[in-house]
Amino acid sequence: MEMIRHSEWAETKLTLHLLSQILGKIKLALAPQEPQWTHVTLPVALSGFSTGPLVQGETWLQLDVDVFQSHIRVQVGADTSVFPLEAGKSISTYYEEIMGALRANGVSVALNPRTQEMRELRMLDRDDTQLAYDAVAAQRGIRLFQYAAREQLAFLAPLRCRKVKPGLFWGTFDVSSLIVYGRPEPFPEDKVIEKAAFDEHMVEFGFWLGDEAVDIPTFFILPYPFQYTEIGTERLKPQDAYYDAGKSEFFLSLENVGETRDVQAFFRTSFDILSEQLEWEGCDHYFMPLDMPKQQEPTDE
Repeated sequence: MEMIRHSEWAETKLTLHLLSQILGKIKLALAPQEPQWTHVTLPVALSGFSTGPLVQGETWLQLDVDVFQSHIRVQVGADTSVFPLEAGKSISTYYEEIMGALRANGVSVALNPRTQEMRELRMLDRDDTQLAYDAVAAQRGIRLFQYAAREQLAFLAPLRCRKVKPGLFWGTFDVSSLIVYGRPEPFPEDKVIEKAAFDEHMVEFGFWLGDEAVDIPTFFILPYPFQYTEIGTERLKPQDAYYDAGKSEFFLSLENVGETRDVQAFFRTSFDILSEQLEWEGCDHYFMPLDMPKQQEPTDE
C-alpha cells in the first residue's frame, strides 16, 4: 500500500476533514440514533466518503465527497447538484453550496457550525480562510482509508459478536470499527461526546492519518474501559507493534506493515490480549468458523 505522510498533504487533509464535518453534522441531524455514535459515521466509498442514504420525512438524500471526480455531490430525490473541489475555496463557501442545495430541494437542517474534536476551532458557516486542494494527494489519502476499511472488515466480518463495521469518524478523522462486549461501563466524566461513545466494554480498531507530531499513518487499537497500566505483550504481533500504557493503546505504524497478514495478526493478537485483560467471557465463540460455503467463482455446471 502506497503511503502518504501527514506532512505531504496536511493542508489538503484539513480541507477533507472540514468537509467531513459538514457531512457528519448533516447525518447527525437526520440519522436515527445508535449506540456509540455509530449513526453519524461516514461510509468510506468507492470515490471518497459519503453520508450514505438519509431520510427527512418522505425525502431521501445523500451527500458524497468524490476525490476522483474532484467534486461534492448533493442528491435529493431525483435532483443532483455538483460543486467542484478546488484550491482557494473557503469552508464557508462549501458550506453554503451544500446547505443551499438542500434548501432548494426543501430539506431544512439546523446545524451547529462549530467544528467538533478538532484541535483548532472553526466556524464552518463563516470561516473564509482559503483552503488547499491537491487532487492527487486527496486520492492517495482516501486510498489509505479504503485500505484500512478493507483490513478492518476482513477481520470483523466473520466474527460472531456484536460489532460496528468500519466508518469514518469525522470528529477525529480516522477510520474505525468496534467489537462491543455489552457490559455497561458509564464514562466517569460529564462529557457529551465521550458519555455516548464510551458506555459499554469495547475494543476499537482504528486507522489514523497522522499529525504534526506523528508523521506516519498508524493503526491503533483502544480498549474501553481504558487500561492505563502495563500489559503483557509477549503474544503481540508483528514484531514492531507495541502497547503504550500512557495512552491505553496498541500501535502499528504503516511503515512497519509488510503484508496483509501483519495487520490481521495485529488485530487478532491485540484483541486476545485485551479481551483477557478486560475479563471478557465466551470470546472463543466469536471465532468459530462460519458454516456456509466458501466464496467461489461460478461454474457452468
